[in-house]
Amino acid sequence: MKRYQKMSQLYAPTLKEDPAEAELSSHRLLLRAGMIRKTAAGLYSYLPLAWRSIRKIEAVIRDEMEAIGAQEMMVPILTPSELWHESGRWDAYGPELMRIADRHGREFALGPTHEETFTDLVRNELRSYKQLPCTLYQIQDKFRDEMRPRFGLMRGREFIMKDAYSFSATQESLQECYDQQKDAYARIAERCGLYALPVVADSGQIGGDTSVEFMALADSGEAELVWCDCGFAADVEAAATKVPVSEGPGNGELEKVHTPGLGAIEDVAAFFGFPENGTRKSLALVAEDGSRVVAIVPGDHELNEIKASKLFGAYHLMTDEELEEAGLHKGFIGPVGLPEGVRLVCDESLRESTSWTCGANEVDYHYTGARPGRDFTVDEWADLVSVHEGDPCPRCGAPLKSARGIEVSQVFQLGTKYSEAMGATFADEDGVERPFLMGCYGIGVSRTLAAVVEQHNDEHGISWPVCVAPYEVEVVPLAVGDDVVAPVAEGVVSELCAADLEVLLDDRRERPGVKFADADLIGIPYQVILGKRGVAAGVAEVKVRETGERVDVPLGELAAWLAERVVPARA
Repeated sequence: MKRYQKMSQLYAPTLKEDPAEAELSSHRLLLRAGMIRKTAAGLYSYLPLAWRSIRKIEAVIRDEMEAIGAQEMMVPILTPSELWHESGRWDAYGPELMRIADRHGREFALGPTHEETFTDLVRNELRSYKQLPCTLYQIQDKFRDEMRPRFGLMRGREFIMKDAYSFSATQESLQECYDQQKDAYARIAERCGLYALPVVADSGQIGGDTSVEFMALADSGEAELVWCDCGFAADVEAAATKVPVSEGPGNGELEKVHTPGLGAIEDVAAFFGFPENGTRKSLALVAEDGSRVVAIVPGDHELNEIKASKLFGAYHLMTDEELEEAGLHKGFIGPVGLPEGVRLVCDESLRESTSWTCGANEVDYHYTGARPGRDFTVDEWADLVSVHEGDPCPRCGAPLKSARGIEVSQVFQLGTKYSEAMGATFADEDGVERPFLMGCYGIGVSRTLAAVVEQHNDEHGISWPVCVAPYEVEVVPLAVGDDVVAPVAEGVVSELCAADLEVLLDDRRERPGVKFADADLIGIPYQVILGKRGVAAGVAEVKVRETGERVDVPLGELAAWLAERVVPARA
């Protein structure tokens, strides 16, 4: 029989007013419901109610990991700097990496992820292909020195994360591990009550070639994504499609047109009387190696910074001084007659366009009818643009929809990025030493908690799905210590516990209005309300928190009625 929790003894200090610091619903409601408390910027304590939900999320993760043969373990939070130097990330990771030194001056990192530690662990232990594949995981606190910790549990300096690492002998085996984890992550999100899309993503600091992140859709999400009913979804930083463009005016012959003061795309389009996607936007930049580049994209789209950085390294847009030095003119840059030594890179969407309207590399002039191959030479075609809502889906061609999302998990194919750098090898069937093919798979456990609240709340408070709710049923007697309601409440609690339900009993001597407000704020899925009139009639009023529906249920049938609804909804 399960034990129940009395609210009079529960450490859950609720707040009547919204905290001034809280911007997101999850931050505001978790604070108000007495579930988290701030210790310092980006550092939070999980109070008993939140911790129960965290443990349920972790249980779902463990269940799914066990189902695919991943093995749980634990490595130190501290990682010697030597391992990070081996991988090349000590300097590359940037200021977000928390670095500390011990009393002997030895440097360590407080792990934001643990690729180095796990690679170091297995490189002297997994020696043969016969031991592969092997997937290891942990659930542990992680640390990132965020410049601006904000949004409560969404972007903190310390957070709970599940991270897994697979080690394979072949690409086929890596793909199988990757697919198993990806499928498990979809099930984990669903079991936790999240509507999350698998989104093609940029691999960021982790590196690697293939990555998908699971985005819980929410207006408050930091990430922008595009998606389609056919199942395609991608972060705008990684989405690729052929952007529709139109041809400019004229008869296809190159013509220089006087456009005084028209340095902006919208002004040029209005001048010629056609859509902005008929113009060509030129951006002058300096690549990481110091070379000069002009990148051209459709006029109604923007240069994607992530895609550009992969092509040009740590680039920057040219300053006015650098433009003058390169012989370029802001607002009138174009591909025809570029100064010597300037590399021309154009977006793939423009490859088949034969009549460009673009800057003439002369102040107050534009060209119409410019044609690649005839009037200028493109040094490289590349995917450069950020995809917009309404652009064609690369899978089915339908217009893409846009949304915002909260990244709750991500899977990566790392390949040999870490194993080669750190000399982690195994002997293949022929006895040849080869680097492990690795995968990395992370779930933000504390972030998942916040994402659930973002998707499951209303103007009154949280509305937990059963699967991750701190408790499943809250019993709310409207009288305490009397001879009518109190004995019935005790009996109801006993019967619910005997039915294997998780029960919170509001035994506080508070007014009914206070109890109702706290019950809605905390958001337990089912509220059993016991008043003198109902008890006299032999019924309890049950409120379904998610829908607000109220049902009178005979006391003798209450435990079975609730169990019939709660048990199937458990993760």
